[in-house]
Amino acid sequence: MSGSARSPARLALERFVRRRASVAGLVVIVLFVLAAILAPLIAPYDPIATSWSAVRKAPSAAHWLGTDENGRDVLARVIFGARASMLAGVVSVLIAAGIGVPAGLLAGFVGGWIDSVLSRIVDAMLACPFLILAIALAAFLGPDLKNAMIAIGVTAAPVFMRVSRGAAMDVAGNDYVEAARALGNPPWRVAVRHVLPNILPPVLVQGTLAIAAAIIAEASLSFLGLGQQPPQPSWGSMLNAAQRFLTQAPWLAVFPGLAIFLCVLSFNLVGDGLRDALDPRQRV
Repeated sequence: MSGSARSPARLALERFVRRRASVAGLVVIVLFVLAAILAPLIAPYDPIATSWSAVRKAPSAAHWLGTDENGRDVLARVIFGARASMLAGVVSVLIAAGIGVPAGLLAGFVGGWIDSVLSRIVDAMLACPFLILAIALAAFLGPDLKNAMIAIGVTAAPVFMRVSRGAAMDVAGNDYVEAARALGNPPWRVAVRHVLPNILPPVLVQGTLAIAAAIIAEASLSFLGLGQQPPQPSWGSMLNAAQRFLTQAPWLAVFPGLAIFLCVLSFNLVGDGLRDALDPRQRV
């Protein structure tokens, strides 16, 4: 089949598959997602069940990743902790995209004073470091995983707004958009039917990269006591508890830290692969 006969989606898929690191990252993400979904079935123990006869036991046949300071199985807590991290990553990005994409589309397509006001709001939010703003908002809302997801989503929204605004401004000048306007379509219809679908590729790439940042942010908030609350497992709270036993029981920090590293790295690899795959200037 000739290159001209292949659809853009197939060309993008072929470009993505050629990047082995991105494919490997996607495989790791799928494994984490399956672990989060099937956690009650694959976890060897109850993640919150304590056993005072198995406090800080090293990795063994009975406990593959060892036990923590309360005798809880580390492997079970890492598996269930994937639920909090994946949920926080996906939900936070959905909140951020739900706020930022419509605002960016409005600013980039309509322009004028609306663009000026929204851009100044975004500039003000981006002037404050992402994690600091998320911590402040999470502290204001209260320590809870749901509040942490809201805080991360609101804090990440300006980046989506900026990406969407730039893409909308670029697409709005194309001939097919001008033709849709000339045919008498109302502005909202032109924006939704002709502009929005064509700004989704950069938004998708940003969303993949933002999930990685959201996972780090959730782990940071849980580490500080502002995310998932004990005894429910979270990679960040596990690291917080492990800092007191780094010399006596290093496995308490190694395995949740490794889980965060692999998960974040995988999302970044997939994001890089999607960025290249969805770029029409790239050659297969």
